[in-house]
Amino acid sequence: MLQVGILGASGRMGRNLIDAVYQDAHTQLHSATVRPESHFLNADAGELAGIGNIDVALTAQSATAYDKCNVMIDFTLPNALATNLQLAIANQIPIVIGTTGLNEAQLALLDDAATHIPIVFAANYSVGVNLLIKLSQQAAQIMGETADIEIIETHHRHKIDAPSGTALALGNCIAATLGRDLHSDAVYGREGHTGERPQQQIGFATVRGGDVVGDHTVLFAELGERIELTHKASSRMTFAKGAVRAAKWLADKPNGLYSMMDVLSLNDL
Repeated sequence: MLQVGILGASGRMGRNLIDAVYQDAHTQLHSATVRPESHFLNADAGELAGIGNIDVALTAQSATAYDKCNVMIDFTLPNALATNLQLAIANQIPIVIGTTGLNEAQLALLDDAATHIPIVFAANYSVGVNLLIKLSQQAAQIMGETADIEIIETHHRHKIDAPSGTALALGNCIAATLGRDLHSDAVYGREGHTGERPQQQIGFATVRGGDVVGDHTVLFAELGERIELTHKASSRMTFAKGAVRAAKWLADKPNGLYSMMDVLSLNDL
């Protein structure tokens, strides 16, 4: 039985991860951490997730959470990444990271940590979203040189980063496929007299409201026709189950930085 630890267990994703680990026949929740000041400290993780008592108390982040653990899953905040990686390296524990909104320095930390431990890092752990990324890559290969490309994403009112990590992952994948630089080609919103749209632009539109779990559409617009590739998530459990799938895949892998494309073997298609 794979022993799994969850970092950031009291958040919306953390609670779904507890449930997903509990539901999976091949995983068992070993530890679950919250911030030291959290009022959930010492509560039962199962009670927090709404699945009943599972005899795993919520603890503060520390080396003891990694003891005898096979793999960690981290859905905390960017400012916790450095500490989480340091503890994972110190304890030689593989880690699945779903934290979004990372800056260049934090992405560099991931690259360095991956020389010491195996890591899966993805902007989105949904199987469907990763298929959307693959399909967008294929569409870019066929239409990207002439089509106008726009990425539209919608999330709940509580999301703190924009565009979403998934939208940026889609943009980066498309740009890489076309040999472009997203930093120079991306446009994040338009207002006023913008002039005609340069074809090489990759546009982003962000919508925030209500309790939308996550919608993403990639638009390839030609003169006379368009392709719209859309994924809509109706439950965070799809992300949680994908992260658990990644954890099971990662547990016996050599050191390195992997993605959900590796987990799902989509790079082979």
